[in-house]
Amino acid sequence: MNTFATRLLFLALLCCGNSFAQGTPQMNLPRVKLTAGMYLVDTQVAATPEQRATGLMFRQQMPSAEGMLFVFEQPGEQCFWMKNTLLPLTAAFVADDGTIVNLADMAPQTTESHCSEKPVRFVLEMNQGWFTQKGIKPGFKLSGLPFKASAAHGTAAH
Repeated sequence: MNTFATRLLFLALLCCGNSFAQGTPQMNLPRVKLTAGMYLVDTQVAATPEQRATGLMFRQQMPSAEGMLFVFEQPGEQCFWMKNTLLPLTAAFVADDGTIVNLADMAPQTTESHCSEKPVRFVLEMNQGWFTQKGIKPGFKLSGLPFKASAAHGTAAH
């Protein structure tokens, strides 16, 4: 009976453990360095559906040279909203080669949808104003490993 109770407790913690984590920011995602001209950006990479769904929710602050890169399996119209996101952000919708397709300023804790103007696999979220302060606009090309890997994959497919 003691073993059964221990197993039940273990299963309860296993199945419900995530509920304790809800409402907390994800801070330990893999990181990758990107460059935007002379600027270096330290990004967390949200590559799984769960990581992308949580994104930057519940974050109280984010250093100015940090962001989050959302990576999708296939190019598509990507749409983002800011429910449970406390920081004002700008989303850069980025093509496979690193070119910014469009930018969208997003207000905190809103459900307004902000979408890519073309199919993309990458979305880079930064503190609102970062792109403007650096003079970065649509058409600007970001560099980094995700875009090289994506470009190599795209070339191989032709």
